[in-house]
Amino acid sequence: MEAQALHIPDNEQYRELKRFIDASREVPGPLIQVLHRAQKIFGYLPLEVQHFVARELNVSLSRVFGVVTFYNFFRMDPIGDHIVNMCLGTACHVKGASEIIKALEKELGIQVGGTTADRFYTLSTARCFGACGLAPVLMLDEEVHGRLNPQKAVQILREMKARTAAAAREGVVKDKEEK
Repeated sequence: MEAQALHIPDNEQYRELKRFIDASREVPGPLIQVLHRAQKIFGYLPLEVQHFVARELNVSLSRVFGVVTFYNFFRMDPIGDHIVNMCLGTACHVKGASEIIKALEKELGIQVGGTTADRFYTLSTARCFGACGLAPVLMLDEEVHGRLNPQKAVQILREMKARTAAAAREGVVKDKEEK
């Protein structure tokens, strides 16, 4: 993969990343740390950010891309505001996790690993949450939901979306009242 001429905007996000890179130059092998910081700043690692990191660290774009695609904690696509993570451990699998995943995929209109068009949800899976007594288990952000079935799981997501929409409406009403 050769570096192509990409437009790198001059904005606060890139300036913040540049400051971090400059401060990391004395650290041996800073690439992974820099990529973590870049992902924290941008939310994911699009090609133009990878290009910027390669240029600033004076490493090849193919090396940066190789690291990004090798480690599963780096994302090249944007993630949603809320992460829906379904456990696929043995207990959850035996108690119907795959049926719950199918229901969530249908409800959200995405596959595992995908993000909804409105960037509200990202659907992912994990091997085990260590909550086998509650199987099957889903985490919505940091909140654990157990003893699920497909209908309950879908309802949890619908309720989260409704609460968020209501809070947004309430914020709009308060903003108008303050003006």
